[in-house]
Amino acid sequence: MVFDGPVDSLWIESMNTVLDDNKKLCLNSGQILTLTPQMTMMFEVEDLAVASPATVSRCGMVYLEPISLGIQPLVDSWLETRLSESVKTKKTLMATLKKLFEAYLEPCLEFVRRSCHEIVQSINNNLAKSLMNILSCFFDLYRDTEYKKVSPEEIEILENSVESMFLFALIWSAGATGDEESRDKFSIYLRYLMQNNKSSNFILKPQ
Repeated sequence: MVFDGPVDSLWIESMNTVLDDNKKLCLNSGQILTLTPQMTMMFEVEDLAVASPATVSRCGMVYLEPISLGIQPLVDSWLETRLSESVKTKKTLMATLKKLFEAYLEPCLEFVRRSCHEIVQSINNNLAKSLMNILSCFFDLYRDTEYKKVSPEEIEILENSVESMFLFALIWSAGATGDEESRDKFSIYLRYLMQNNKSSNFILKPQ
């Protein structure tokens, strides 16, 4: 069972019994639920504003603000776990991907926070995760299956297209949360980054 959201002072009192050795959850309705040895309780809390130190210690809760974590661990995890072996063994492709993340993601997120007005407020980690989810849709096509093995020629085509894929994902993640005026600003700023990225394969025409 996963418990998310803020720690509520009322429901945490109901958790006392389930945190004991007998692992019985006593609900306000009088119903008693017994956890089996195979069940585990996990807490993914929104904040600990009303939680006592005893509750935090007993539940083993850890609260880490997203701003403290940064986006690099997310990027490293995605590169390590979501890409197929046929992609990861292509060293030049992996190097290109890392350069794209370094050149565009952090600057674009900073620009969104500084100069854009979001219709629905977001956080950097969510935007970075959205970018990687879109990229995963592209890269999952280059994963070996029992019916098909990805050829070196296909990986070569992917390497030639990876910058286009990355920029598409960047536009529809970091660049998609703002209003119309903000999207225009983001477009101008992204073009500026592309023009100053010496490793970019794009030649932009003047607007």
